[in-house]
Amino acid sequence: MSGETALRVVPAAEIDGALTFPALVDALEAGFRGAIVAPVRHHHEIARADGDATLLLMPAWTGHGEAAAVADGSAVGVKIVSVFPGNGAKGLPAVQGVYYLADGETGVPRAVLDGARLTLWRTACASALAARYLARADATEMVMVGAGALAPFLIRAHMSQRPIARVTIWNRDPARARDLAARLAGEGLPVAASEDLEAAVRRADLVSCATLSRAPLVRGAWLREGAHLDLVGAFNLAMREADDEALRRAAVFVDTPAALAEGGDVAVAIRDGGIAREHVRGDLFGLCRGETAGRGGDAEITLFKSVGAALEDLAAAMAVMRGL
Repeated sequence: MSGETALRVVPAAEIDGALTFPALVDALEAGFRGAIVAPVRHHHEIARADGDATLLLMPAWTGHGEAAAVADGSAVGVKIVSVFPGNGAKGLPAVQGVYYLADGETGVPRAVLDGARLTLWRTACASALAARYLARADATEMVMVGAGALAPFLIRAHMSQRPIARVTIWNRDPARARDLAARLAGEGLPVAASEDLEAAVRRADLVSCATLSRAPLVRGAWLREGAHLDLVGAFNLAMREADDEALRRAAVFVDTPAALAEGGDVAVAIRDGGIAREHVRGDLFGLCRGETAGRGGDAEITLFKSVGAALEDLAAAMAVMRGL
């Protein structure tokens, strides 16, 4: 990324045009195998009348001499993102933000990218990357729990890695599930809505959750043999998407060690004694580097908990710039 160029502003539409799901999954895998440095994120709570908001600062940079493992050139970046749960009632996405990208050798600013859109892409592709190692190769039936902005990205990302032939969308508000299902079906995807979450989960090979639920939605008793549970929402310790039984029945993996202490589900279960810390089998670093075994067999239930990682943002931002 060396050389003098003007600062570029990259809106959502250009991000969409620069990325594909298989290619970004590959870029994230390379990022987890490489030497991207990602310090602990800054996490701040913001009191608001319609629900406390969160401000996150997530820096990362490519390691010296190792940039070729993840991208052409080197880079420094930081994502500044906020999560305002009350935005849904205002017709706005809960996640807002920008991504700042600079040259890794000189620090010269190169681009400011739409942070919300970049987050949707990288979050969905991180889950799909985990599914590459954890979901059954013949998974055909998917359930999408939640119908927010992330849901269509998760559906497409998972479909890029597994032969998904049917997707069922469930949402607390059935009308939102129906609306999203109709839109995606109109685009040619095999999607339908359902109001019976238990029945949908019981027949699913892959269950992906992206909600802000404060109580478990998916019960461990519902998971069939060989199912893969993808937990993406529940970003703080007050939230849950699956119960302790789901975690106890599953081989549990996380994106990064941060998920052991922050975010819902895994961190909450460890804190409250629902599972032992040792029950968590590994993370994306170990899976991508071949240091940790993934799925143990066709009958094994697997679970992935994502809290997000700054290295994913940097790898995604660099992928966007390569694709422009």
